[in-house]
Amino acid sequence: MNRRPYWQTKSLSEMTSAEWEALCDGCGRCCLIKLEDPDDGEIVHTEVTCHLLNEQSCRCGDYANRKAIVPDCVQLSPQNIGELNFMPPSCAYRRLAEGRDLAWWHPLVSGDPNSVHEAGISVRGRVVSESQVADEDLEDHIVDWPNQETTEA
Repeated sequence: MNRRPYWQTKSLSEMTSAEWEALCDGCGRCCLIKLEDPDDGEIVHTEVTCHLLNEQSCRCGDYANRKAIVPDCVQLSPQNIGELNFMPPSCAYRRLAEGRDLAWWHPLVSGDPNSVHEAGISVRGRVVSESQVADEDLEDHIVDWPNQETTEA
């Protein structure tokens, strides 16, 4: 039997909490500090991460309490994912919301939780914690790579 995976048969709003959470590939790109140009609203990414991000695992260090600790942490949902233009194009939630499939390196596709790191998608080895960067120095840390995707295999 050729059974299709749930992310190909269900809409984001039809997924269970466990299915929704499993879509996170663990790249950590959404935890990068972003800056918005006050004149034109353009959003740029920095190589600076939220202080809760574990830079090795690329996962939140206190996921259950993140909103209490970091009030402006955005909680993704099927209702808001289409409006969050700062999410990287590689993000599974964004990809599915845009009608694309998961990338070859996504752990649900590859079966390997390290594939996101091996493909160079994650922030591992490329970031610094916000606890080490002064707010006035954030502009010195703007990077383009969070808006890039690898070539689909």
